[in-house]
Amino acid sequence: MKRRLANAKTRKETGFDYVVAGVNVLTPFGQKRIKETPPFFPGEEGLLKAEFGKLDKALAFVKSDPKSTDALSRILMEIKDVSGTITRAAKDPLSVVELFEIKSLLLKMDAMADLFSRAPFAMPEDFVPVAPKALLRRLDPRNDKMDAFYLYDEFSEALTAARKRKRETENTIRAARKKQKEIIAQRHGLALTPKFERVISKANAEELQQARAIPELVSVDEDYTSVTFAIKDTEDIDRLRAEADAAAAIIEEEELAVREVLSGEIAQHEKALLESCARIGAWDVAAAKAAYALAHRCVIPEIAAEHALAITKGRHLQVEDALRAKDTAYCPVDLTLAAGVTCLTGANMGGKTVSLKLIGLISLLTQNAFFVPCEKAAVGLSAHIQLLIGDDQSLDRGLSGFGSEMETLRDMLDNSGDRSLLLIDEMASDTNPAEGSALTKAVMAYLKGKPYISVLTTHFDVCGEEEVTGGMKNMQVVGLAGVDFDKLNKELRYAGKRERIQIIAKHMDYRLREAAACEEVPRDALNIAKMLGIDGAIIENAKKYL
Repeated sequence: MKRRLANAKTRKETGFDYVVAGVNVLTPFGQKRIKETPPFFPGEEGLLKAEFGKLDKALAFVKSDPKSTDALSRILMEIKDVSGTITRAAKDPLSVVELFEIKSLLLKMDAMADLFSRAPFAMPEDFVPVAPKALLRRLDPRNDKMDAFYLYDEFSEALTAARKRKRETENTIRAARKKQKEIIAQRHGLALTPKFERVISKANAEELQQARAIPELVSVDEDYTSVTFAIKDTEDIDRLRAEADAAAAIIEEEELAVREVLSGEIAQHEKALLESCARIGAWDVAAAKAAYALAHRCVIPEIAAEHALAITKGRHLQVEDALRAKDTAYCPVDLTLAAGVTCLTGANMGGKTVSLKLIGLISLLTQNAFFVPCEKAAVGLSAHIQLLIGDDQSLDRGLSGFGSEMETLRDMLDNSGDRSLLLIDEMASDTNPAEGSALTKAVMAYLKGKPYISVLTTHFDVCGEEEVTGGMKNMQVVGLAGVDFDKLNKELRYAGKRERIQIIAKHMDYRLREAAACEEVPRDALNIAKMLGIDGAIIENAKKYL
């Protein structure tokens, strides 16, 4: 059974699917590769490093030779999936169109290899397709390198002779008919078309009678307005037509024989051709990843042996793209994680959820051999990655949001083992605070004893019990700490409702800082509520309950 690193919801919610969709793969071979290539798991660090080594070469090629990269892209855009045709060549003779498609693919492979040969360094073999030279010579006997195909005379002497005989016979027939046409014009004054026909209107009774009286003409078609006459075939022409038909039958037999022979030769190169198709897909994916990395400032991560994660100036690409569309800058974050429980705290609007998703995104990108969006990263491979985040209510099963969340939590814990990465966002926020807090603390205590990297975001106060906080890492969003609230309030005073949130977000510091396990959670929620116009008396009264 195929191992699964993360479920569909985790891939979607972390933003991994968003990145994959943004990687512009051009060929069906590349699409198949990016869809079917499995992720790398613990124990496969060496293989993953080798894969990143190849991607590094692809990135260097794309950066150093944009002209050749563009030429390769144009070739890729014209490539069709002919793998089924290659496989079928051993069973059935291929059609002329299919033979053309194989020749076209070989020419494109040859052109790709030529472009790669111009690189200032040796390209990985996995990227360079190899067109079997002998097969290309067979399908291109005139060595014209043209992206076209015909069953050339060079394929068969018998085919050449039959075509010559048919051509000469047809020329003789045409000469005889042309002579008849000239005789009819001279004797009867009736001109025929180049097709040796004459269409006469039924309203022209005199010409119609004349045509019927000419022994060399015969009526071949008639409708309610006209009659079409053509030159009557003589015995000599009938004999010549029979000869032409016999030559055509030989041509058909010889062409089939040629197609059978060529198909057999293609079948002999099946393994090499399919391997080169896979190499086209490998380059397609590598070039697309490299182009995406350049456009989004992504880097190759370091692969760590231990199960840990260190990110410097990490960015969540989906959020960053959304902010860029609003002409807003993204605030990168740094974080370091190891086995154990890490708690992310901070008020709403502080980016805790985005940071949680970023952890999952960089881990999934790394293990699927993608460049990662940060200044640098060191990633220890996980055996299982799962994100628990605000599930929609499962109405078809009669479950509330909390019920669905508990099912996901059970699934998460049941499927976790050594080197799992568990990401839990605001667990139990849909139930009453007392039970929610108790459940959150119990899950934290449970996870502390497991060989996982567990990261939770929460609003609940988790201080007070050593069972929970002992050995737990606490990271807080800087938020509005250090903000000049007088200046901020002046900006908000004359702003509209929509503008206020954007102004507050602009002053929000989304970076994470490590805090003492029981350090008080920043009270940004009350500050934000006050700045958004909630009555001061309510704010002051709320402070009494903290």
